[in-house]
Amino acid sequence: MTRHFTAADGARLAYRDEGEGLPVLALSGLTRTMDDFQYLLPHLPDGVRLIRMDYRGRGESDRTGAATYTVPQEGRDTLALLDHLGVTKAAVLGTSRGGLIGMMLAAVAKDRMLGLCLNDVGPVVDRKGLEAIFAYVGRNPAAKTHEAVAERMAETMTGFSDVPEGRWLDEARLHYRGGPDGMSITYDPALREAFMAAFEGEQPDLWPLFDTAQGLPLALIRGANSDLLSEATAAEMRRRRPDMIFAEVPGRGHIPFLDEPVAVAAIRAWLVACGL
Repeated sequence: MTRHFTAADGARLAYRDEGEGLPVLALSGLTRTMDDFQYLLPHLPDGVRLIRMDYRGRGESDRTGAATYTVPQEGRDTLALLDHLGVTKAAVLGTSRGGLIGMMLAAVAKDRMLGLCLNDVGPVVDRKGLEAIFAYVGRNPAAKTHEAVAERMAETMTGFSDVPEGRWLDEARLHYRGGPDGMSITYDPALREAFMAAFEGEQPDLWPLFDTAQGLPLALIRGANSDLLSEATAAEMRRRRPDMIFAEVPGRGHIPFLDEPVAVAAIRAWLVACGL
């Protein structure tokens, strides 16, 4: 069941809190909602308390303007959610944008973390993957039905193969709303402005953020055909953290769905390392 809490600036933010046991804070991708983790849910072992949220401007959370759609603000909101729930520490599972937030949390609030699992993201974000996001972020699809969106996904997501039957239609229904005028995105179009502004000019060195996760149980899941997380970056992450649990998911670009057997195995091993 979706609930809401109020952030320090008055924004009303949506979240779900399900299960009992090890708290796992699941942080979604840039344009996604808490539904990003629907495919993983059936594969989580007993003893996991899954906490998810819609970042401000996404899903059922308030739209608060482009200036607030930043990784630091979203990090503050995640900590506010943990405070609201009375959760002292949580394992953080971050998909894409969520992984960047997770690395930032390791730098500023490591004492609140039990571990960090990164889904297809690292300290270097490849320009090719960013440009793919530039092409669609903040824009409604031209397709007029969920079925048409699914067909378009199947054609354009070239890094993906052996996708489960009906998965693209599931994706279309999760991430686009249908209406009399066609399909619409599930987030504030102003996110485009915030995203473009964040990637103007020279990009910051994020390796120090990654390195601050030293001592935390760490896992990395990479789509074998990812255009956002390169093989070279993943290799350097493994060199710096030889203890890091690593899984490369065949037939997946950006991002793995997290119900693939190798991804599930990596997440389960990471959860055990976090204290499950």
